[in-house]
Amino acid sequence: MADYDPAVLDLAVARIRERTDSLGVAEPEIIRQGDAIVVNLPGVKNQQEAVDLVQVTGQVYLRGVQGCIADNPDTSSTTTTDPNATTTSGPAADSTTPATTAAPGTTAAPGSARPVSATPTTDGTASTVPSSTDSSTGTSTPGTTVAPGSTVAGATSVPTDSSVPLGETPTTTTPGSAVQSDPTQQQLLPLRSGGQCLVSPAGATGTVFKNDAAADIIGGGWGVRVGLRDGSDGIDLWNQLATQCYNRDESTCPSGQLAIELDGEIISAPTVQEPQFSGDVSITGQFSEGEAKNLARVLKSGSLPVRMETQSVQNVSPTLGRDSLHAAIVSGAIGVALVLVMLTLYYGFLLGLTVISGVAVGGALLYSVISLLSKTQGLALSLAGVAGVIVSVGVTVDSYVVFFERLKDEVRGGRTMRNSAQRGFAAAWHTILVADVVSLIGALTLWYLTVGSVRNFAFFLGLSTFIDLLIAYYFTRPMVLLLARTDWMARRKVMGIEAVQSSSAGGPAGATSPGARS
Repeated sequence: MADYDPAVLDLAVARIRERTDSLGVAEPEIIRQGDAIVVNLPGVKNQQEAVDLVQVTGQVYLRGVQGCIADNPDTSSTTTTDPNATTTSGPAADSTTPATTAAPGTTAAPGSARPVSATPTTDGTASTVPSSTDSSTGTSTPGTTVAPGSTVAGATSVPTDSSVPLGETPTTTTPGSAVQSDPTQQQLLPLRSGGQCLVSPAGATGTVFKNDAAADIIGGGWGVRVGLRDGSDGIDLWNQLATQCYNRDESTCPSGQLAIELDGEIISAPTVQEPQFSGDVSITGQFSEGEAKNLARVLKSGSLPVRMETQSVQNVSPTLGRDSLHAAIVSGAIGVALVLVMLTLYYGFLLGLTVISGVAVGGALLYSVISLLSKTQGLALSLAGVAGVIVSVGVTVDSYVVFFERLKDEVRGGRTMRNSAQRGFAAAWHTILVADVVSLIGALTLWYLTVGSVRNFAFFLGLSTFIDLLIAYYFTRPMVLLLARTDWMARRKVMGIEAVQSSSAGGPAGATSPGARS
């Protein structure tokens, strides 16, 4: 790739990073070394899925279908069609519309009747047709025949010899082989479900779609929902192609099928049943869950500006990283436990119990958020993330210390415990809020300006700090206010200030000990 501009490779790095982030890999490392791109994916579960996702160019073309053929036909079955029903194939398939039955000798390959569709979210009726079986709505005639053992799709036979529309010779390929797509020419491209289709020059690219593709269960199977962009380069261009296929334009789309090509392979070729679309488009084709999610990732991130080829794939033992992560978690847990013990000894049992309960609730909330983001956004907890959580414990402990010291100052001033709890938190909240906001600003700055492990550290630091704010106001405050109503909490020796209160009984009401914090 030495002939490519460095900026082009930088764009490829950015788009590969977007794809790998969605895999749930902890701290993926994507770097450019000369004319090569090195991708390090620690802890990836499915290596082949990751390789396929990285090297796929993601170039999408929309092309009208001239006709299709299937691989390894089975002459024992007959294909029939219904203009308003999904095409079926089998040894004894009944014809619901005899007038549109394919001519004798027309056959379908076993397993080729895998439906694919493109469904608009409009009032129009969606179509579902096999990718390599007959799906005519009246364009074939009783005199239309093909060679024994061949199949037809859209009731349009594939041109052979010199009988190619537009006066061009199609590019042929061996089924299953890699295809170099040429969007300016007619081509014979492989179908994802088997077989091949002769397609017209591309009428549009994947830029007609928004970057909001998402895998979803559509009609009982996995598919992809994606929106159409507004304007002449989006929905207007899509509707122009849809109109051509709906009208079965002889030069561009005589079969009425609109092929969606991804990197030289037709992933879906639905028959267009409406000339105008609006809203979202659904792409289905008997995808597995993994295939649908990968397609959504590719459509969402956009195509790579260069074609990638895998030079080498290496596996590195994860033992060292796993041991380091385990050691970090254990050491962090020990450190937090020591801090909790110290606070309990210093502030007494009740306030120590408040700290322990608050840390436990905050930890449970943090775990829930991490689990949710891991399931929905592919978030992964790494060594740097553990470090961010441990550092945030210091911010959390500081919040308790500030509150409790304010509370002690109010009690030393001669106020009741209930009144002191209210006034103490009001005075401490401003300090807690400012300290946490400063920590959040630092975390957001690191997250925005960095990548990899530093970004992971910043994310977990910011997340833990935000949770600390919630715990301080919605858990610590009400818990201390409730405890302040009890007789046990009213005993000032609980907070270790009985001696201070006794010695200051004859002094000013606001006297404090030399070691007290303000």
